[in-house]
Amino acid sequence: MKINDSIFEQFPILKSKRLTLREIKVADAAKIFEMRSSGRVNQFIARDNMNNIESSIKLIEKTVLAYKNKQGIGWAGVLRDGETIIGTCGYNQIDFANHRAEIGGELAVDFWGKNIALEAVEAIIKFGLDTMNLHTIEAKVSAQNRGAIFLLQKIGFKKEAHFVDRIFYNGTYSDMAVYTLIKGNEMYSL
Repeated sequence: MKINDSIFEQFPILKSKRLTLREIKVADAAKIFEMRSSGRVNQFIARDNMNNIESSIKLIEKTVLAYKNKQGIGWAGVLRDGETIIGTCGYNQIDFANHRAEIGGELAVDFWGKNIALEAVEAIIKFGLDTMNLHTIEAKVSAQNRGAIFLLQKIGFKKEAHFVDRIFYNGTYSDMAVYTLIKGNEMYSL
């Protein structure tokens, strides 16, 4: 078994019922800055809000470089007929030796509660399992992020670990949970 690294020859564009997942571009910097500076998108992530557009551009450059170096894949989520980014998702780290990847993402607040995140996650999981040939997909989430945990469990992720006081941020410790999906254990056909 081997991860299909031919996915790094041309950036994979994914489509779902309402979304197109495409490569993140520098033109997306303003929307990414808007999401990451609001405070709401970051509420369960131990990271500072972005305070300038340059931070957003650096993040995009880092994401593009990770793809070029076969270390990760970052998609921009746009509504099917649009071009404006409403979120990002992808595989933050790819572990070739163990056929695993870590999933992550964020969605603009205006689109919360509309099953958009579920649709995006389903698309990238299907791609990861079927096209990349991953064996395991992992998600690290704040133990307080009930929305993300519900989404992961709905797809079939199982809690693998709970780390107490794992993250120290802004003078406070918080717990982190690890959820995994092993190929063949999805709750329903993606």
